Amino acid sequence: MTGTTAVRVVVVDDHEVLADALTQVLSAEPDIEVVGTANDLATARVLLADAALEVDVLLLDHRLPDGEGVAAIPDLHRLQPEAAIVVLTAMTADSVLLAAIENGAAGFISKTHGVGEVTAAVRSAAHGESVISPELLVRLLPRMRHEVEPAPETELTARETEVLGHLAEGLSNAAIAERMDVSVHTVRNHLANLSAKLGAHSRLEVLSIAIKQGLLDRG
Repeated sequence: MTGTTAVRVVVVDDHEVLADALTQVLSAEPDIEVVGTANDLATARVLLADAALEVDVLLLDHRLPDGEGVAAIPDLHRLQPEAAIVVLTAMTADSVLLAAIENGAAGFISKTHGVGEVTAAVRSAAHGESVISPELLVRLLPRMRHEVEPAPETELTARETEVLGHLAEGLSNAAIAERMDVSVHTVRNHLANLSAKLGAHSRLEVLSIAIKQGLLDRG
């Protein structure tokens, strides 16, 4: 997403009242445009497969009539590689949140959160930020799994390793830039390089893959 372009959002939720409410709330924002809705995964796949549709953020319910949203994340990313996927949750077990991270989710937003938090989450995801509290990230990090078999070593620069360490602290791009005394643009470039090297779709997936490969331990 660039500059003045509206954040393009797709809402996938089987509760029509909630989906309609989210659509109305988000559409009322001058910088957000809801470009599609779906009530199940099959409809979502057809919608996202449209080559003319460009999606910045996908709000994805976990429990859908034809499958679990978290399990479908890799498939949905294949259809819209540039979309940041934010999982809509109720009271969800850590195991589900971990699976979402490992599958490339940009974060989570509770269905009980207020309107302001949902719109803020959409904007954060569109700008490449993780939609997760530092406290929850710190709780989940020790539970992210390491590979049983050694993973191919990924060569990171010293700066990329430093950014990785700050990601593990739950810092925003702006906070990382301040800590490293560089511009936010430079931080975004480092994150883009990390994502490319690790084959990740989000900051959280960067962390997950880095932990599997022991890259944080090397730092």
